[in-house]
Amino acid sequence: MADIRFTRRSSLAKLGGLVVAAAGGRALVPDGALGGNKAVESGAVSCVLTPELTEGPYYIAGEKVRRDIRDGHPGALLTLSLRILNAATCAPIKGAAVDIWHADAAGNYSGFGAGAGNRTFLRGVQRTDAHGLATFKTIYPGWYQGRAVHIHVKVHVGGYVVHTGQLFFADAQTAAVYKAAPYSSRPGPDMLNAADSIFVNGGRRSILAVKKASSGYVGSISLGVH
Repeated sequence: MADIRFTRRSSLAKLGGLVVAAAGGRALVPDGALGGNKAVESGAVSCVLTPELTEGPYYIAGEKVRRDIRDGHPGALLTLSLRILNAATCAPIKGAAVDIWHADAAGNYSGFGAGAGNRTFLRGVQRTDAHGLATFKTIYPGWYQGRAVHIHVKVHVGGYVVHTGQLFFADAQTAAVYKAAPYSSRPGPDMLNAADSIFVNGGRRSILAVKKASSGYVGSISLGVH
């Protein structure tokens, strides 16, 4: 797919009206979602509220609509699948715009810091398919001072921002990934999940289910929205 800029000005035309219009929505995650999507697929799901988590200082409007957001950056391949569900019915939502952004293996964000300029690595937008899935190819995030390892996510549905949050990883999973290059060239993270103020205020329900794949890792979670 060719890269398409996702901007507040052009999103109505390019993403069918899925544009930032309001904040403060709440998102839900189905019970069982932390272990994958089997419970969702079987219909044996109850949706429970999960707190909104801060957008953080590194959000940039104008991300590209694309599946592969790596831009050649080194790191363990992470295929990230996010399922967006209707909170009332747990039915999948087709056509939601899902924004993600995160740090590279060295803990840097594109667009910030010396030499970052207008670079857009590890940022992107995908629309959900008929199954409510948005899938990205990225890398396992690096850590930076004062935060547990995480990925930022923002979901747009029907002209509104319906969820702003952060996705986390089990500490043991991160420790295993960080044994290999390029992560092993740095000390380990200076903060684990339990010490992260954002994680303890809602992040426990936003831990990705991660498994080893033939190439890299696969991470998944389901989020219900209003």
